[in-house]
Amino acid sequence: MTTLYEKLKNIQVDNPLCNYTKERCERLEPLIEKINKLKAEKNALILAHSYVHPDIIYGVADHVGDSYGLAQKAKITDAEIIVFPAVRFMAETAKILNPQKTVIDPNPNGGCSLADSITADQVLALRLRHPDHTFVCYINTTAAVKAACDVCVTSSNVYTVIKNLPTKKVFFLPDKLMGENILNYMRENNIDKELLVSDGTCYVHEEFSCDEIHFLKQKYPDLEVLAHPECTQEVINASDVTGSTSQILNYVKSHKDENHPFLILTECGITSRLQVEHPELRLVGTCMMCKYMKSNSLSQILQALEAPTKEQIITIDPAIQDGALACVNQMFRHSH
Repeated sequence: MTTLYEKLKNIQVDNPLCNYTKERCERLEPLIEKINKLKAEKNALILAHSYVHPDIIYGVADHVGDSYGLAQKAKITDAEIIVFPAVRFMAETAKILNPQKTVIDPNPNGGCSLADSITADQVLALRLRHPDHTFVCYINTTAAVKAACDVCVTSSNVYTVIKNLPTKKVFFLPDKLMGENILNYMRENNIDKELLVSDGTCYVHEEFSCDEIHFLKQKYPDLEVLAHPECTQEVINASDVTGSTSQILNYVKSHKDENHPFLILTECGITSRLQVEHPELRLVGTCMMCKYMKSNSLSQILQALEAPTKEQIITIDPAIQDGALACVNQMFRHSH
């Protein structure tokens, strides 16, 4: 059996939390064994976002991916319990799709700078000012905000959904930077729609700068730059490829034989995954870590499986549940 250390020894991102010594892995393996045993006994499913710690991803997760992919897994699972090490809004989305199942958020700090930037009351006030607009919310929002909107999107389907909407007037929230990138996409593809945008940001992605890109391109002339659409328009323009976390992973994997370096401009969990799964890749750049995603730990997952607290069990008001489910289902409807 491959040990945890053998799986994770190639991670070389610039943060001690992401480095795995043999001793650290040996301390974690008993936790992993307990979680996997308990998971089987309780018919539980663990969904992990790519940004959480690699020991969770490669030790206990049943499915790993981005918001959209994990939402799909939550929708079709037969498990009685869903444990969602990520951030709160993702666990809420799993509960929206599975109201009869127990959904557990083990994260003690499951906030998100984007999700926290807008409230349902603010959305309702905006709707009064813009009654002719279809309100599109990024998945990085609370269940209450989703219930106040018409359709949800993720970074992997946002352009498709916006294009497929029959309406000519759209209000996108809460991500200002992604909104700017949607506007640019619409201009480039001659999509004749009016798009209004609110002013939230992801604190991780807004920190990436063109200075880093230009510096590394001078050092590595054949560098290929991949950026998440939550980055600034300037960073997107200076990048070669834009995509969700899953799209970035798939692109790099399909171009790994080209033998040139890659710069990945998103949370460093993606770099960690690529270093584990494809250690031959040349990955350059610094680590940008999400303090919310990295708040998840194996010990908290074990505790949440053994005896979840009231705060860890996701509950959604029935009135909010119905509106939020309609919003998320519209995403599935318009994303093809």
